[in-house]
Amino acid sequence: MIHLIKLAVGIRDIDHLREVQSLRAAARPPLRSQTRNAPRRVEEVLDGGSIYWVINRAITVRQRILDIVPDQWDDGTACCGLVLDPTLVQVAARKIKPFQGWRYLQPGDAPPDIGTREKAKGQDEIPKEMLRELRELCLI
Repeated sequence: MIHLIKLAVGIRDIDHLREVQSLRAAARPPLRSQTRNAPRRVEEVLDGGSIYWVINRAITVRQRILDIVPDQWDDGTACCGLVLDPTLVQVAARKIKPFQGWRYLQPGDAPPDIGTREKAKGQDEIPKEMLRELRELCLI
């Protein structure tokens, strides 16, 4: 198994990613992320791999990759479609330098899922802007 990592260009946060993907899936199912180059290690990616999204220069969320298919951009140009499970799984945020396209991510290098851990006492009382900044700093 191997994962992919990709920048979520133009995405503000996980809720915005969820919103954009929901609209995209409704307009043209199934939910896909299009990319110019197809992974060469298809079998490894499809053996339980996920795409880890970089939002605001930090790996913050992942989605299972269900299939890799030939696809087309809106102008008819050929590309690759990564068919994604719509479930977004938040991971322990990790800062990362910007890069272009996507990269392979070894399972041992992937940040762990946050899962359903309990919120810290009083976290609901922290202003949203401060929570966003703490997440950007990978402190929560």
